[in-house]
Amino acid sequence: MKVAVFGLGYVGTVTAACLAANGHEVWGVDPDAMKVGMISDGRSPIIEPGLDDLVASAVASGSLHATTQPFDAIDGAEISLVCVGTPSSPHGNVDLSFLLRAIKEIAQGLACAAHSSPSGFHSVVIRSTVPPGTVEDAVVPELEAGLGLQLGQGFGVAMCPEFLREGSGVADFIDPPFTVLGTAEPRVSSSVEQLFGFLDRPLRVVPVRTAEGLKYACNAFHAVKVSFTNELARLYRALGVDARAVMDVFCEDDRLNISPKYLRPGFAFGGSCLPKDLRSLLYLARMSSVELPLLSGTMASNEMTISDVVDRALLSGGRRVAVLGLTYKMDTDDLRESPSVQLAETLLGKGFDVRIYDPMIQPSRLIGTNRAYVESKLPHLRQLLADTPKEVLDRADVAVVSSCSDSVVSALRENPPPLILDLNGRLGKDIEAIPGYEGVGW
Repeated sequence: MKVAVFGLGYVGTVTAACLAANGHEVWGVDPDAMKVGMISDGRSPIIEPGLDDLVASAVASGSLHATTQPFDAIDGAEISLVCVGTPSSPHGNVDLSFLLRAIKEIAQGLACAAHSSPSGFHSVVIRSTVPPGTVEDAVVPELEAGLGLQLGQGFGVAMCPEFLREGSGVADFIDPPFTVLGTAEPRVSSSVEQLFGFLDRPLRVVPVRTAEGLKYACNAFHAVKVSFTNELARLYRALGVDARAVMDVFCEDDRLNISPKYLRPGFAFGGSCLPKDLRSLLYLARMSSVELPLLSGTMASNEMTISDVVDRALLSGGRRVAVLGLTYKMDTDDLRESPSVQLAETLLGKGFDVRIYDPMIQPSRLIGTNRAYVESKLPHLRQLLADTPKEVLDRADVAVVSSCSDSVVSALRENPPPLILDLNGRLGKDIEAIPGYEGVGW
């Protein structure tokens, strides 16, 4: 198929060359005549292993072209891929001027094209990194205004984030971690699936904002990993610990460390290990005069997770709160540093009428550190506890739920309160369908 690629920088050139090398007729568009001239001469305008040969071969075969004229690329094309830069402004927000200029050029090209695409439908696919909402709130209105048509009338839009690392861009394009497309238009997903059909990855179709947010999530996590490792290295150097030896072993754990564990939006961390050990690490850093802003911020962020649930309960306007689940983790009776205990304590302090049910907690069996912790946080726990979830939910305005036991799910299904805050996202589809359901982390 004929494809127009707007922007011949790093992402655009790699994308154009790889698509052209795999059977598509690709037209790269850029206002920079030098870039266009280099590609037309069979040379890559950027330095990237393997790209020069790829460009030379594609240009020689007639599958790769470059132009400064958007109309030449748009005429008869099925898809436009927008790969222009989206740099930061001095204040940190994203500069969308290059993107919107490309979108305006696409609209003008489509309006004037002598030949429509063979399917009679054109897909405008954003590859540039843009904030969630950009496609719906900026790209679509610009196209509709330029074409005098509504979305779906001859054109559709999508977000298809790229995951190319400089130095391995060609290899990353051919072997991506995933191929994700954000769109609500089946004709767009069908075209893009055909476009990337040579990749050994199924096309994952998601909502547009999910695709936009995915790229930011990936890059933020990569940045966090770099900072996390370097913070530990600064501290461990002061403590005489070989940080690289630690991380070599650390990375061998693909059950918890390098895994999907702990990467699902939900409630705060707690228990007998994580808070205690993080505090100990931060204390060691202070005693060694080493600053660990990322790890220090982790404790503050954890407190914000609890405060967010309290704020949502306050915004509901209700005063009676059912807390379903008190231990820090289901199927244990451990209450030590449970964020649900802290949540219940905070709700009581805000004047809420709180009732609690946990299938694992029996006041008569509280002993040792469990008992000491609860007595320091919830000295009146016996008066707050109910024997069944049904009792707790009776006349409740808000349910704060961390337990997904059968009895809890059944009670919620029978008598749902106006607001259900699912702390861990485990209550199931039938509860999620109840009006008033909200997942924490949304």
